[in-house]
Amino acid sequence: MNCCPAHLIPLICLSWLWPAQPAAAQAELLIRARYVVPMDASGRVMENAAVAVRGSSVAAVGAAADLKRRYPFARLLDLGNSVVLPGLVNAHTHAPMALLRGLADDVSLQDWLTKYIFPAEKQHVNPEFVRWGTLLACVEMLRSGVTTFADMYYFEETVAQAAEKAGMRAVLGQTIIRFPVPDAASPKDGLARAERFILQYRKHPLITPAVAPHALYTNDPETLKAARALANRFSVPLLLHLAETEAEDRQARQHYGVSPTQQLDRWGILNGLTLAAHAVWVDEADRRTLAQHRTGVAHCPSSNMKLASGTAPVTEMLAAGIAVGLGTDGPAGSNNDFNLFEEMDLAAKLQKVRRRDPRALSALQALEMATRLGAQALGLEKQVGSLEPGKQADLIAVTLEAPHAVPLFNVISHLVYAAKACDVTHVWIGGRLVMEQRRVLTVQEAAVLAQGRRLGLKIQNSKNF
Repeated sequence: MNCCPAHLIPLICLSWLWPAQPAAAQAELLIRARYVVPMDASGRVMENAAVAVRGSSVAAVGAAADLKRRYPFARLLDLGNSVVLPGLVNAHTHAPMALLRGLADDVSLQDWLTKYIFPAEKQHVNPEFVRWGTLLACVEMLRSGVTTFADMYYFEETVAQAAEKAGMRAVLGQTIIRFPVPDAASPKDGLARAERFILQYRKHPLITPAVAPHALYTNDPETLKAARALANRFSVPLLLHLAETEAEDRQARQHYGVSPTQQLDRWGILNGLTLAAHAVWVDEADRRTLAQHRTGVAHCPSSNMKLASGTAPVTEMLAAGIAVGLGTDGPAGSNNDFNLFEEMDLAAKLQKVRRRDPRALSALQALEMATRLGAQALGLEKQVGSLEPGKQADLIAVTLEAPHAVPLFNVISHLVYAAKACDVTHVWIGGRLVMEQRRVLTVQEAAVLAQGRRLGLKIQNSKNF
């Protein structure tokens, strides 16, 4: 008996001659570009290369011709004269503060906080403020190639909702601080809110909840220890500001007899996954301590310059084996934007000036800080930070058609010293296209800008601080 009737031969029987690809070999999308920079440990640059994406993950990275043969059924997107690389990681920011951009500039950190920011937040911060401020920040970050960001603020469940709406990956820390703030009347309330937030989001594919005690100088020992215990109980990160200013370092030494880093170590606050923002005033002993605890650091060069906080010893931290990522810090006066391309450029140049050595921090190291080292600092190195099979398909495309890209001798040098945030044309997060030809696809940008202007005008008209 013929098990393949004649009328079905074209549909079924010929499949014996040309069998379908095994599921494990299939790729849904093949992204080709003039260059692919995987940011794996090799530091290689691949010409005429491609990235194969299957579902939310990277399936393969290699020569375009080879991957086209391996994945003949994948949809091909040829980006031409572009560079494809991992999405950038903003390791420290305060996203909702986009609505306070430029509120107080050219003042010291202490005056900025106590005379302007804390009063403004007390008056204006609520879930609506946080929602629209975060969406505004997400649009700006997507447009500049950021696919993952770490946040410390209030109403983090609202930050999470906005980040999810934008399709962004985020490590979100619920702030805990010793005085009443918009979402918590006391540190105890802040800890309770942090626990609820963790329970709500700990299994989310894009959101990693975290505990964020503001700093050593704004929390008592009991609160810091409780925050550490809470983070460890649920195996989530602890985010905090550390050794940002000389005054903070001096006060800790006067009060405790040791540096802020050493005092936190005495209390056990670094015993677990920790991201320390700034770490400007860390000496050799502090660096050894941070390295021993595998504490990640978010270096924020623009913020540290603008607030005259000092120049962090990044070269020495990297040499000590510390995972140092890059952060923009908040846009409300300590930076004013979310441009990680600018942070890469400044990070490299600041170390050259500080060390009086043009080799102090290379372009490759700066790009590593914005990608895989930033992911490592946040505990996400198994998921993002480089384009490797099995990792999340978080990647961006940077056009090489701008005048400042001509001529092109060194791709990595160009990305750090010449490329601009506006050169980013495409963004994928978890394999999902969230920006195409500079158009954000996940949110209505015009509506976000309109709400940002409305709330900004409200803040301006009610200013009494």
